[in-house]
Amino acid sequence: MPPKSPLPDFYYFCFAAYEPFLTTVGFLGALADPLNAHNSQAPWTDDVLAYKALPVATLVTILQLAHVCALLGCVNLFVLSAVRKHLSNSPALQEKIVFSLMTPLLIGDLFHMSLTFWALGEHRWDFQRWSPMLWTTVILGFTLMIPRICWHLGIGRYVDSRDGPFRGGSISSDTKPKSIKG
Repeated sequence: MPPKSPLPDFYYFCFAAYEPFLTTVGFLGALADPLNAHNSQAPWTDDVLAYKALPVATLVTILQLAHVCALLGCVNLFVLSAVRKHLSNSPALQEKIVFSLMTPLLIGDLFHMSLTFWALGEHRWDFQRWSPMLWTTVILGFTLMIPRICWHLGIGRYVDSRDGPFRGGSISSDTKPKSIKG
């Protein structure tokens, strides 16, 4: 029997609970200790290179970046919850809307990992010198990117083009197309 939902429990938990939790914790951590959030992003070749105080522009940038990450997590929570609640009888439409959210996020995941490794330069494969924060960033990034790839591959979820019309019940009156009176 094919899956009935393009957003089954695993994907919903991953992107509407786990991801917002991670992004909120990251934002709060950066807010609580922006200097540590900054200095722990990369392996420093010498402790002298680590900042002792952040320039105002760097502080603003760190906090804005952390805020945008938290905002993305919040958008996931609200969009995916609304899709699940209001389009439960229309999985083909659910799939299209979730696709519109997941595609730019997957592109973002791919760029995030690529840019992280590129920015590390000669230290990218020097795993022994990676900071705990860098390890956390890479590992948690993969824990979101891999499920997003799986979602796009249709693993464990309803895919309209593969699974055909939804046969799980009748369409509610609020999702039926309305006729135009004129």
